[in-house]
Amino acid sequence: MPASFFAIDSQSRTPPFEQLRSQVIAAVRSGELTHDTRLPTVRALAAELGLATNTVARAYRELERDSVIETRGRFGSFIAPSGGATERHAQAAADSFALRIEQLGVNPAEALVLVTDALNRRSDS
Repeated sequence: MPASFFAIDSQSRTPPFEQLRSQVIAAVRSGELTHDTRLPTVRALAAELGLATNTVARAYRELERDSVIETRGRFGSFIAPSGGATERHAQAAADSFALRIEQLGVNPAEALVLVTDALNRRSDS
């Protein structure tokens, strides 16, 4: 996979590691990156994107933590077989949110407004 598959917007307020992380997740969700697709090495991707190796390494670590990729030692990093890991994590977050909203006595309609506003603020930044 060519590193040019990814693009970093240096003018964005979103940190480069987060841009890379979210691009990988989006590509997995859309099917552009599938199970066992080998990702570029941290050094190769950093060099091609003009980033520090630590920036790419951080994105890879966070992707691995979220079960989106897996590192196989000297063989490299690959898209994990879990496929639905992002959805599972999102569902767990939604369940936690719903429980906390219930504990606070906030009605579901208000909760939806709150979460929609929060998501909109995040996408605007």
